[in-house]
Amino acid sequence: MAIDYHHLKNRTFAPVHQHYTERDTMLYALSLGLGNDPLDAAALPFVYEGMSSGLRALPTLAVVLGYPGFWAREADTGIDWVKLLHGEQRVRWHRPLPADCEVVGKSRITHLIDKGEGKGAILVTERLLETRAGELLATLQQVTFLRGDGGYSQQGGGQPSDEALPALQPTPQDRAPDFSDTQAIRPEAALLYRLMGDYNPLHADPAVAVKAGFERPILHGLASYGLVAHALLRQCADGDPARLKALDIRFAAPVYPGETLVTEIWRVPGDGKQFQLRARVAERDKVVLSHGFAELA
Repeated sequence: MAIDYHHLKNRTFAPVHQHYTERDTMLYALSLGLGNDPLDAAALPFVYEGMSSGLRALPTLAVVLGYPGFWAREADTGIDWVKLLHGEQRVRWHRPLPADCEVVGKSRITHLIDKGEGKGAILVTERLLETRAGELLATLQQVTFLRGDGGYSQQGGGQPSDEALPALQPTPQDRAPDFSDTQAIRPEAALLYRLMGDYNPLHADPAVAVKAGFERPILHGLASYGLVAHALLRQCADGDPARLKALDIRFAAPVYPGETLVTEIWRVPGDGKQFQLRARVAERDKVVLSHGFAELA
C-alpha cells in the first residue's frame, strides 16, 4: 500500500492528556544514565526528590510527553514502518518543565515530501506541549525519514511534496570544539528508554533490528538527543535546565547501547548564547548526531 498524500497529510490526532509525576521525571533521567555514578552530585537534582532545591526536570523530558504513540504502524497510513527512521528533532522551550504536571500534547502533520522512487520520503510532525491551563511549555518538531516510501506521488499518491524545511547547518570543521563531554551508555539503555512510551520493537527485538538493516537493536534517537542536551547543560549552563531554550539536531547514524557518546560543542561567535554541536561514538569514531544547534538563556 503506497502513501496517499492527502489522506496522510490531513490525518487528525486527538489531544493527548498526560499527568506525569516526580517518579516519571526521575525515571526519564535514569533512563539516560543520570545516576550511573552515585557520587555525582550534579545529577542528584534530576533523580532524587530529597534535594533542598526540589526535584528538577530535564528539559528534554518534553519529547516523551503528550506523545500520540507509534501511529505510523497503523495500516491506513501506507507507511512501511519497519524502515522508518527518526531523522531530526527540533524543540523550542517556552518555560521550564515542572517536575510534576498535567499536560496536553496537540499533534499535526506539517510536511510530507516525496524524494522519489528508491530515495524515501520525509514526514514532519509538530507537537505543542501545553499545561492543562493552556500555558505553552514547548514546541516540538520531529522529522522522520520514511526509507521505504519514496515515489508515492508517482504511484497515485497525490501531491509530490510540501516546501522543504529550513536546513540545519553543519558544525565547524576548521577548529577544535570549545567543549567536549563523554558519556557511557548503559547496555540496557534502549530497554529502559522504551518505557518512556516509544515501543518500536526496533529498539528491543534483535530479529526486527536485523530486518531493518541493523546488526542489533539500536538506541532511540530521542535518547541520544537527551544525552546531548544533558552534556550541553553540564558544559555550558552550569547544569541549569531552565537555561535551555532551543535544541535542533540531525540523527546521522545509529547509536548502539553500551557505546560511549562524545559530545563536541562550539560557541557561535556573537552574544554567547548560541552553540553548534555534534556527537560521535568513541568506539567507532563515527559521527552519530550532526548539524546541532542550541540556544541558552
